[in-house]
Amino acid sequence: MATNSSTNQNVVTVSRLVNYIKKYLESNNLLQGVSVKGEISNYRLSQNGHVYFTLKDADASIDCTMWKSTRARLKFAPETGLMVVVSANVTVYVASGKMHLIIESMQPDGIGGLHLAYEQLKEKLEKEGLFDARYKKELPMLPKAVGIITSPTGSVIRDIINVSTRRFPNANLKIIPVAVQGEGSALQVANAVNQFNQLGTIDVIIIARGGGSFEDLFSFNEEIVARSIFASRIPVISAIGHETDFTIADFVADWRAPTPSAQQSLHFRSMMIYWNKSERSI
Repeated sequence: MATNSSTNQNVVTVSRLVNYIKKYLESNNLLQGVSVKGEISNYRLSQNGHVYFTLKDADASIDCTMWKSTRARLKFAPETGLMVVVSANVTVYVASGKMHLIIESMQPDGIGGLHLAYEQLKEKLEKEGLFDARYKKELPMLPKAVGIITSPTGSVIRDIINVSTRRFPNANLKIIPVAVQGEGSALQVANAVNQFNQLGTIDVIIIARGGGSFEDLFSFNEEIVARSIFASRIPVISAIGHETDFTIADFVADWRAPTPSAQQSLHFRSMMIYWNKSERSI
């Protein structure tokens, strides 16, 4: 009897055991923020915006959860069959006792996440008609007020001011300085477009940035920028990067200048605009 009593003292409930394992895993720093590579399987989006899927390789699999807030930060759309690298925290779902990952971040494996995001958004917006030539607005012959959205530093803003004031000495230049790369820059650009539209006194908007890498220019591939340009009642000229650089903003804008320097001539009817019908429908 004594032996049985002693044995009974070591008996724990299932919930107590699973909670102990959960606490143990979540307190292990090596299992928090761990990077894991695998293939997405059974990807499903719930009604509340959270995502559930399995991450697998040839020999094993593990269930994963991605909260809505994390999914909102992704620059691409995950899908079943995609190879990814995730940063995740290991935990246990108490109700089933199954170990799973809470995803903190995700990026595609084998292809740049930014390039994938670019192609996915480009395809999405093209299907919605945001690139259609029928939505392109004409530019004013003699603009009285020009809204400029660009960095407050660097040669781009100086060139715009110098050339435009020489060509159009009576034009009123209104400048909203923004960050043109980095965290939060896309939101700044979109807000500037909206702000000019709210003023109601601007004849044309120029969004300008000098050249840079694909990553440097990526703020102009963000959906928030594209939709602000499309919604603008004022014609928008995109003057971003060099002639070979194409951003989502270029496709949505009413006109595209090949480079900020080409756009600096600011002679709206005669200046060379690097945009035609075929390019508008790309």
